[in-house]
Amino acid sequence: MTQTTVGIGGAAEGTDMVLNIGPQHPSTHGVLRLRLVLDGERISSAEPVIGYMHRGAEKLFEARDYRQIIMLANRHDWLSAFSNELGVVLAVERMLGMEVPERAVWTRTLLAELNRALNHLMFLGSYPLELGGMTPVFHAFREREELQTVMEEISGGRMHYMFNRVGGLKEDMPAGWTGRARQAVAAVRGRMDVFDKLVLGNEIFRARTRGVGVLDRRTVHAYGVSGPVARACGTDFDLRRDEPYLAYGELADVLKVVTREEGDCLARFECLLEQTHNALDLADACLDRLAELPPGPVNQRLPKVLKAPEGATYAWTENPLGVNGYYLVSKGEKTPYRLKLRSASFNNVQVLTELLPGTLVADMVAILGSLFFVVGDVDK
Repeated sequence: MTQTTVGIGGAAEGTDMVLNIGPQHPSTHGVLRLRLVLDGERISSAEPVIGYMHRGAEKLFEARDYRQIIMLANRHDWLSAFSNELGVVLAVERMLGMEVPERAVWTRTLLAELNRALNHLMFLGSYPLELGGMTPVFHAFREREELQTVMEEISGGRMHYMFNRVGGLKEDMPAGWTGRARQAVAAVRGRMDVFDKLVLGNEIFRARTRGVGVLDRRTVHAYGVSGPVARACGTDFDLRRDEPYLAYGELADVLKVVTREEGDCLARFECLLEQTHNALDLADACLDRLAELPPGPVNQRLPKVLKAPEGATYAWTENPLGVNGYYLVSKGEKTPYRLKLRSASFNNVQVLTELLPGTLVADMVAILGSLFFVVGDVDK
């Protein structure tokens, strides 16, 4: 097969075109390059090229103690910082055989669901933007601001919260915070019909996404795809229900695992949107439970130098973008001997090699955007 690589312009007649989509401007917060081979307007093969912002986080974990690695771990998916912290502390607590105070368990669950809604709102706004619809992203950022405000108040951090600690949380909630959190959740829920009507009700959006980029269950399982991308093609799997952690075992009547069967771009967006509604419902349920709990501690007293016993463990959580796992190996020191991160975005992006061939170049952006990934979570 004769190939020619092109930047601007076309290819000679009778040859396949190799087209590089990205990497984009180096000042963006993460870049992905797609190497496409085109036969006319149709993609014949696609290769995601990653690693442009690789920080070597897993190696850096080995040089930080168990308090310091939380700072590194919450940054790989900057839209899911609280959930990222959670995986680390759960792994260390499991190694230590540590029980976390009930108040901390419910507060963690609440903040994890608020973080889930924050993550999903970003994609609910940015995905229509990639298809030419500017209005939804302004609504998305307004709703994000409501939730960011309460997250910032409780943690002190706007995006990188640093609120989890081994044994619980940094500190208790400020006075009156639960009331303000409840108001924020209600305000966001009251305006979510913007996405239900303005986006899903838009005939252009539906035409660009229905039947486009259909992902089947076999490919999902082969590539380890998870989260709303996997559930959109009928993969009924959610760790919050299937292997409950935190307080999810007591929220079975509120937790809803959203699935679709179509597996296309539209189904992925619908899953994300319905999952956002459910995250707000779960946040309200956690606030109700916290209102019933008596005052009490939110953390355990730890030694000045925290060492995990020798051994290994694997902790995984249902992050907003999918399954996030930490494989921790300890030699009994104050730093991990090894901490391997299994990020959701890494697996989700790899499926592009199967998903893009046979589709039109015009549909490439619609498919790429519907996989809902963060490049830092890919490169870590």
